[in-house]
Amino acid sequence: MNFLIWKILKSHSMRIIVFLTCLLVAPPFLLQAQEPSIIPKPVTVIIGKGQFTITESTLIKTTGKGLTHSVDFLNDYLLHFYGFTLAMTKKSPKSNVIFLNFERMDYPIRGAYRMDVNNKNIYIAGDNEEGVFYAVQSLIQLLPVKASRSLAIQAMKIEDRPRFAWRGLHLDVGRHFFPVDFIKKYIDFIALHKMNYFHWHLTEDQGWRIEIKKYPKLTEIGSCRNGTIIGLYPGKGNDSTRYCGYYTQDEIKEVVKYAGDRYITIIPEIELPGHSSAAIAAYPQLSCFPDEPTEVPKGVVWAGPATGKQIQQAWGIFKDVDCPSDYTFKFLEDVLNEVIQLFPSKYIHIGGDECPKESWKRSAFCQNLIKENGLKDEEALQSYFIQRIEKYVNSKGRQIIGWDEILEGGISPNATVMSWRGEKGGIDAAKQHHSVIMTPDEYLYFDYKLAQHEDSLMFEGFLPLDKVYNYEPIPKELSGDESKYIIGAQASVWTEYISNPAKVEYMIFPRLTALSEVLWSPKENKDWDDFLKRLKKQFRRYDLWKVNYCRGAYDDTQKN
Repeated sequence: MNFLIWKILKSHSMRIIVFLTCLLVAPPFLLQAQEPSIIPKPVTVIIGKGQFTITESTLIKTTGKGLTHSVDFLNDYLLHFYGFTLAMTKKSPKSNVIFLNFERMDYPIRGAYRMDVNNKNIYIAGDNEEGVFYAVQSLIQLLPVKASRSLAIQAMKIEDRPRFAWRGLHLDVGRHFFPVDFIKKYIDFIALHKMNYFHWHLTEDQGWRIEIKKYPKLTEIGSCRNGTIIGLYPGKGNDSTRYCGYYTQDEIKEVVKYAGDRYITIIPEIELPGHSSAAIAAYPQLSCFPDEPTEVPKGVVWAGPATGKQIQQAWGIFKDVDCPSDYTFKFLEDVLNEVIQLFPSKYIHIGGDECPKESWKRSAFCQNLIKENGLKDEEALQSYFIQRIEKYVNSKGRQIIGWDEILEGGISPNATVMSWRGEKGGIDAAKQHHSVIMTPDEYLYFDYKLAQHEDSLMFEGFLPLDKVYNYEPIPKELSGDESKYIIGAQASVWTEYISNPAKVEYMIFPRLTALSEVLWSPKENKDWDDFLKRLKKQFRRYDLWKVNYCRGAYDDTQKN
């Protein structure tokens, strides 16, 4: 035999012997154990020996009140994707049972939990109801991603808790309307990622989407536009198709309950004083110039009548805005009264962004109001407008959130700022001791392109997956004391170029999954390469859910 060949064979034989020896001496659970693909990544995971298998005979035992929502969510998930549910038991069986319980964990942000999976049962304990619910989301991610009636789960112990109190996702239904069934699905996406706020952008220049009983024209007139531009602004034409849609108050109540059952708070947004064309079309007296026709933007092809006040058919910023008159304030107070009755949230979002001042500058009424109140200019008039609305909202036991423009001219101490024009507004607000939710477009606008090459209509901005994942919500410019005012972050989904549910899903997945880890997991636990490994299984879970996701997002990260 050739000496070189003999040497190679001998070397391989030794490797095989060493490998077989390792198999004999290694504990069995180490051979089978794999790091779980949970996203967002838990604080700690300790892999154990053996596994637990969920079958139709597995029982659920709850201890303590308020755990029904967690049980229902788990059973709904099992039924939808695996075809069976688990029965509840009042007894305490020794095996084949999932225990849901409460334990005191003394963590300042709601949602801490621990989970112990062993050969006999699964034990889940939360610091509160939310904690148990979030543990259920982790349990769901431990399930196989193929439909089966025997669901094996690796034994392990998990300790976990959220990093930020505000973990949000936004949806604009003003530019394009989405039905209740999809809104519920969207809320489930939020819940499955351990996020807890849904920012519902309900009014816009292109459509008013919420029924207000005292002002029926808001939906009779304000919920329909006569056409929509084709292509990127200013468009290559107009589809001349009447586009309508709004939510009844009964539908709103239904969605609010649905979200509450998943420990998600809905934040309604009623835009003012800008982005109000739909409301002005319904009630022209809201404008400083009610007799002037709506201005058609340059280059835009218009459909239908061009006389009087009209709902905008293109995207952008428009000059006609709410006039700071007694009529307008009475109207907005009446609207907010009904909104507050529908939404139990602590916060009401009042917009405050992108308000042009041209109308106020040429309005004799506005100029007189500036003089009477000793205001410096139109920027101060906007502050006057926001503060008057804020005072009314406060009188109803609620607080306002506004985009970072509400900082201009000064705001009261209990207003919360969403910083979208980069981080500067959030930094300034935190230094002034305002609560801040970071929403910078550069990192968190999910209507920007996700893949380098897209074949559908989108904004030109590019927001790849790794940029979302590597975002840090607490700016370096803030001191330790100032950083506590950053209560979290959220992604925005503006729908100028997103007209159907499938495209919404494409735009948020997998960026929503990346954001969930930014907002939940400890900063020191984040690891891009490890995230990508877990994301592979998450893609298979998307397939199980039958959602439309950007498959090219992962490929692009590998190229970079």
